[in-house]
Amino acid sequence: MKILFVCKHNRFRSKVAEAFFKKYNKNNKIKAKSCGIGLDYIPVAENVIKVLKIFGVKRVNRHPEKINNELINKSDLIVIVANNINKNIFKKYKKKIIVWKISDTSQDNYPGILRRTRIIKKKVKSLIKSLK
Repeated sequence: MKILFVCKHNRFRSKVAEAFFKKYNKNNKIKAKSCGIGLDYIPVAENVIKVLKIFGVKRVNRHPEKINNELINKSDLIVIVANNINKNIFKKYKKKIIVWKISDTSQDNYPGILRRTRIIKKKVKSLIKSLK
């Protein structure tokens, strides 16, 4: 199974979800990637990296990746980690879609990043449990 975590820019929410999935998932048959639907090619902010280190995530790909047909077609499950993406953009692909509706925040808002990261961690752990 392949999971694709999606957010707006692939700089925070989907990156955090992918990082936590890779940290906590023990099933080698389930893989995860992340991407954004609109990119401005700004790398993952230092505050996001700092928060992830608190949670024991040491390595994160800091370069955003833009969604494309290949990523979607190779995915079995799309998890929209954002509150600002309409799931109907994936309708034609006939994929299973989960929507978490997590709001974005400024890359300078350390407390906001920390709060949202805790929510994402909880949701990722719940997702992994549901896949067993």
